This record gives sequence, structure tokens and C-alpha cells, in this order.
Amino acid sequence: MSTVFLRRLSRWQAETEREDLGDLYAEAHRDAQGAEASTREAFIRHFVDHDVQQPEFDLVVAGDPALVGCAYGFRAERGGRWWDGFDDPPTLVGELAVPRQVFVLAGLMVVKRRRNQHVATRLVAQLLARSTAPLALAAFPSGSAPAHEAFRSWGWSGPGRLTPRAGDPLEIWAKQR
Repeated sequence: MSTVFLRRLSRWQAETEREDLGDLYAEAHRDAQGAEASTREAFIRHFVDHDVQQPEFDLVVAGDPALVGCAYGFRAERGGRWWDGFDDPPTLVGELAVPRQVFVLAGLMVVKRRRNQHVATRLVAQLLARSTAPLALAAFPSGSAPAHEAFRSWGWSGPGRLTPRAGDPLEIWAKQR
């Protein structure tokens, strides 16, 4: 197996590479929900129109040299506009009540052929390395056993719950930094 290299992309580069990131999304989610074009397009639209526009957006990609994974996120001030998309405050041990700033790990994906090779672990560590927020938060659909196990093994606290105004509740995990 060849070596996987990590690199950061700027906000502008992330927007420029959106089609490749959409392909990565489709390939990484193929087993879980099929590789429907509408799902890929919905990911790209949300990624460019929402995630990339957030304060202190950051993205790390993994390649071998083809794109095999990525992790991205942004800073969310307590009471800021990102939280407006949810009906209720997060439910998780008292950790979320304390910090004013939270780094939201908004996306993490690795293609199947590169899973169980510590690519996700390296992506998350590299992504969080530049953040100065005292707390990192990851939110994803409930019932994802691989994600649940990964965050537990990385020492994150959880699971808690966050309910979007539109959609199903999300499972959340937090890590004090």
C-alpha cells in the first residue's frame, strides 16, 4: 500500500476542488447510502454554500496521490449563526456549557480501500492542530457504528444529541483540548 500524504486546502482551493470532493463523498458513502448523483450534488451545494463560508473554515485532504479522504470544520461561537440551525442546545455532559468557542468537525470521510489504516486519525489530528478553540465537537447521523467506535477510541466524550430544525437528530461527540 502506498503512503498517504496530507495537505491543507485554503477556502478558495476547497471551492475550486468541490467536484473532486463531491466524488470523494460519493465513493466514501457508496456502501452506506448508494452513490446517487443527487446525494453528491446536495453534499457539494451544502459544502460550498454553508460549510466553506463559516468562520475559520479549515480543510485537510489525504491523497496517495488520488484523493482518498478529507476532514474539514470551522469555529462556531456559542450563540453564533451556526447554532441557529438547531432547535435545542446540545445534550452532552456539562462540557458544552463552558467554552465560548467550539471547533465543529463538520465532515470526515475516507474511501473504503483506505479505512483501518489510520488515515481518519491523521486527518482529524492535523485538522485540530491549528484550532485554538478549547472544545471540538463532531456531529453525525445517529447509528453510525464505525464513527461511534472511532470517536470513542480517540478519547472523545459522547454520545450526546443535537436536533437540527430540518432533519433527524444528530449524535454528537466532544473533546476538550
